[in-house]
Amino acid sequence: NKPGKSPMGMDLVPVYEGEEMDPGQIKISPTVTQNIGIKTQKVARRTLRHEIRTVGRLTYDERKVHHVHTKTGGWIEKLHVDFTGQEVKKNDLLMEIYSPDLVSTQEELVLALKYKESLKESEYGELRKSADSLMESTRKRLELFDVPKHQIDELIKNKTITKTMHIHSPARGFVIEKKALEGMHVQPGMSIYQIADLSNIWVLADIYEYEVPWLKVGQYAEMNLSYFPGEKFTGKVTFIDPFMDPTTRTLKVRMEFPNPKWELKPDMYANVVIKSSVKKRGLVIPEEAVLHSGNRTLVIVSTDSGRFDSREVTLGVQAGGYFQVLKGLRRGEKVVISSNFLIDSESKLQEAISKLQNSAPAPSPKSGKMK
Repeated sequence: NKPGKSPMGMDLVPVYEGEEMDPGQIKISPTVTQNIGIKTQKVARRTLRHEIRTVGRLTYDERKVHHVHTKTGGWIEKLHVDFTGQEVKKNDLLMEIYSPDLVSTQEELVLALKYKESLKESEYGELRKSADSLMESTRKRLELFDVPKHQIDELIKNKTITKTMHIHSPARGFVIEKKALEGMHVQPGMSIYQIADLSNIWVLADIYEYEVPWLKVGQYAEMNLSYFPGEKFTGKVTFIDPFMDPTTRTLKVRMEFPNPKWELKPDMYANVVIKSSVKKRGLVIPEEAVLHSGNRTLVIVSTDSGRFDSREVTLGVQAGGYFQVLKGLRRGEKVVISSNFLIDSESKLQEAISKLQNSAPAPSPKSGKMK
């Protein structure tokens, strides 16, 4: 009720009649304002942009993983690619399979060829057409069994039945799974090899919940790896997981990077920067102005009369050292960006003292003495 120092050591400024302050407000002298280093900044309208920085793990493109299997049962006679991690080129010979079904189909084709040749001079055109049809249908069966063209051509040319069928690699890549063993029996549809084409690489990264509003499919991403110092790789965001991880509160994002030299390898780690194309325009305040008090988000607003008001605000996205303000402030108002914690503590203390004084019972009048 009179000049002096507050319980926190701040100089009190006299408040005259008509200058009463609301709860949560305090008035600080210019000298104290300067001594404790109070700085303010105006609430302004600006466009926020953001770069998302994270760590990504490289993996192969699932769409470029080729499964090698047979369409007929048989036994593996010989392996030409016999360990995981081996690099293969397209059409490289992987293995040779003996299949009784293929041998019998080859025999049928040879018989059809001989039958056709025997009718070459025949005057019966229908018989020649029948022989042609039989040969083509048998040839087609071999093609449907995925017998390589070169083996079918050799069979037609030499009429010599081969014991085994060649299985070739469908693409260039690395063997990431091999179940084949020499002498092993295989069934139709059984996966024997998996070959990953690394001409395109996936990068998987976790994005924190507060950065999700800045994400969009198609955004550009830059990546650098300690394995390639000084080099930058450019790709794009191609998929955003629809589900949040309940434990880490992060969202999985997939990016694709071209890998023409095949130098990027699965399970490498990389530093990734996603160039967000999302823009948010509105009122903003510096991060330093924000105070978190329990479930409330507060800022300290400064007026020209030297008063400071603790005000609750609603914030939006965060980027580049600023928060978007959705509610609670107007353009041009000044918010405290340094020593705001001291002011907030002082205002709460004075508010508490005021409540205690107002709630204290009035002293009872002195009773007179009876004579």
